[in-house]
Amino acid sequence: MTDATLPANRRIKMGMVGGGPGAFIGEVHRMAARLDNQIELVCGAFSSSAEKSRQAGADLFLDPSRVYDDFYQMMEKEALLPEGERMDFVSIVTPNHLHFPPAEAALKAGFHVMSDKPATLNLDEAKKLKEIIGETGLLYGLTHTYLGYPMVKQARAMVKDGKLGEIRKILVEYPQGWLSQFEEGNEDNKQAGWRTDPSRSGIAGSMGDIGTHAHNLAEYISGSLMTDVCADINIYVDGRKLDDDGSVLFRMSNGASGTLTASQICAGEENSLKIKIYGERGGLEWHQMKPYELLHKPHGSAMITYTAGVDKTNLYAEAYAACRVPSGHPEGYLEAFANLYTGFAEAIRAYDGHYRGSDLIGIDEGVRGMAFIEAVVGNSASDVKWTKIED
Repeated sequence: MTDATLPANRRIKMGMVGGGPGAFIGEVHRMAARLDNQIELVCGAFSSSAEKSRQAGADLFLDPSRVYDDFYQMMEKEALLPEGERMDFVSIVTPNHLHFPPAEAALKAGFHVMSDKPATLNLDEAKKLKEIIGETGLLYGLTHTYLGYPMVKQARAMVKDGKLGEIRKILVEYPQGWLSQFEEGNEDNKQAGWRTDPSRSGIAGSMGDIGTHAHNLAEYISGSLMTDVCADINIYVDGRKLDDDGSVLFRMSNGASGTLTASQICAGEENSLKIKIYGERGGLEWHQMKPYELLHKPHGSAMITYTAGVDKTNLYAEAYAACRVPSGHPEGYLEAFANLYTGFAEAIRAYDGHYRGSDLIGIDEGVRGMAFIEAVVGNSASDVKWTKIED
């Protein structure tokens, strides 16, 4: 049902599944999609409750006839609308167990899909989703937010250009503290409720929620794939059903080794994602909470600090393209998120019936993320020292 070519003089039309009253990430997606004026929200099924979905639609000033009781109804009715009026793609911002069903329904109805991560509840669903994407030839994007930062793109470009030489060591960590106490029964913390529930979150807690971000970042910057893991995951808070802490030794396809830590019981921490990557000629260091800086540590020379900004001449093209404002005016999380949506809009405009977009973060990363989770959980529960990641 998606147009083969779209006129350049209109915005890309977005539908949304999830993101209703009380949701956090839905409004983040909507702000990111709006930022570059390329996308407009035209419809949605915002909650499993039809009443709450209608409430969300009213709050967002949508046409009531385009606010649906559920996502199946949305796919069916949107597909019947004329070209240029119906949505071009759907954004999925539900808990993990509801990522696959609306993605499958959207793709089979002829709509492109942008999904919050992880791609699915488990690896089997991710593989099935990849098959559906291959069969339909439609676009699929995954919002691994941190890959949208200009300095992450700068780091990737520097590694690819050989600035560090052969990559040998990767150290990546993501400590948070928001689950250092038992929050699952707190009505004001619905995120804790579903993120620690195996039926809605999957087989992993912190490793699935933030460990996959660390895994994805290591692969993206290094340009190599994680192949083997040796894991130790734990539950520290009494009554919790899924891991809230874990550490992983890993090996990469290029021969590099590293460590990955993901923990949500590091009291006092916020979203302190960090990565250090070392090659034979130097290293790079990036901190998510100071995202506009990238440290370059050449062997035998003084450290160089790269900063984001549109007035820089020493940034790689992909990093420069991800900047919006002059140096000294920091851009952050929402802008990084927006870069993913703007890239997806560009891919939709370029879509010719089979194009998937070479720079999209998509189903391949989604499958690898789910394979990483299964390998880590399985290894930690066994006496085997190393487990190969299936993908």
